[in-house]
Amino acid sequence: MKRFWTRKAAVVVGLVVAVAAIGGGVAVAAGGDDGDKPITGAALQKASAAALAHTGGGRVTGTEIGDEESLYEVEVTLANGNQVDVQLDGSFDVMDSRADHEDSGADDDSGGSDD
Repeated sequence: MKRFWTRKAAVVVGLVVAVAAIGGGVAVAAGGDDGDKPITGAALQKASAAALAHTGGGRVTGTEIGDEESLYEVEVTLANGNQVDVQLDGSFDVMDSRADHEDSGADDDSGGSDD
């Protein structure tokens, strides 16, 4: 009889460990939002079109869904090299746009050469 309970306990412990491992994997997959999630699929096409229409052209160089400022963020690099972050809502309407100075080493001071 003791052997029966030992085997039953081992099976129960094994099942608990398996369920915990599966649950932990789901929690990691669902909770891993620390990084930027790019926009994909049809939403990418719509967001890109809206952002490019707003900026008057350029090239989409980055996207993010679930941005802290809006549902969608599209980074557009203009022909002059400047970058603009365009914030879009769920209907792909522009909520805000700002020049992205994060990577810029230049100032607005274009008064002359550095020679």
